[in-house]
Amino acid sequence: MIRHMLSVLRENLPAQPCTVAAFLLLLIPSLTMAIEEPKYTVIKKAGDIEIRLYESSIVAETVVDTSDLDEASNEGFRRLAGYIFGGNKVRQKIAMTSPVTTEQSQKIAMTAPVEMETRGASVRVAFTMPIEYTLETLPVPNDARVTLRQKTPRKFATIRFSGRWTENNFREHSDELVTWIRKEGLQTLGTPVIARYNPPFVPSFLRRNEILIPVE
Repeated sequence: MIRHMLSVLRENLPAQPCTVAAFLLLLIPSLTMAIEEPKYTVIKKAGDIEIRLYESSIVAETVVDTSDLDEASNEGFRRLAGYIFGGNKVRQKIAMTSPVTTEQSQKIAMTAPVEMETRGASVRVAFTMPIEYTLETLPVPNDARVTLRQKTPRKFATIRFSGRWTENNFREHSDELVTWIRKEGLQTLGTPVIARYNPPFVPSFLRRNEILIPVE
C-alpha cells in the first residue's frame, strides 16, 4: 500500500522533495485518524510514562527465529500483512490497525539498565485485530506460521518517545521506564513489548514509539 502511494506521488507531483514532503505531512493526520488502536484506560500518568489497563483483544501473531529485531520486524510484518491483505482461507481483507508490536521471547531481568540476552532468541510480532472480530469470525490464515490468540485484560507500564527505532533508543527509554517501575514499587510480569505506530514514510520526529512492560 505504501509503495503504491509513493509511486502515485512520483507520477503526479513535481519532483521537488519539499513538495512531496509537504503532501505527506498533510496526509499523515488523516491516516492516523483512520487506524484503530487497542482500547485502554490510563490509571496513572507521569510525563511520558503511563500505567494503562488494556481491554481484552485478539491478535494475529507470528514468531520469527532470529535475535535481530529489525530482521524479525520486517519478516513478521510481511507474514502478518499477507494475512490481513487476503492471505487466508476466504481471501478476506482485514483493516490494518496500529501499533505493530514486537517482543523477544526469552526472559529478561527487569533491573536497570535493561540487558537483553539475544543468543538463540526468537521474536514475536503481532497485529491487533479490529474490535468487531471474534476468534470465530476471523478467517483462518493460509500461512501456518501466523496464529490467532485472544489476549485477556492486562496492565502495562508504558513510555512514549519519538524518533527512529534504534537499539540505543530502546535501551535508553527501557532503562528510564524500569527505574520508574522500581521506584513505584511495582512488580514486572514479563518482557518488554515494542510498539511502533507509524509507517516508514512518516518523518522520524513525528513517529510514535512506545515500550510496554506488563506489571502486577
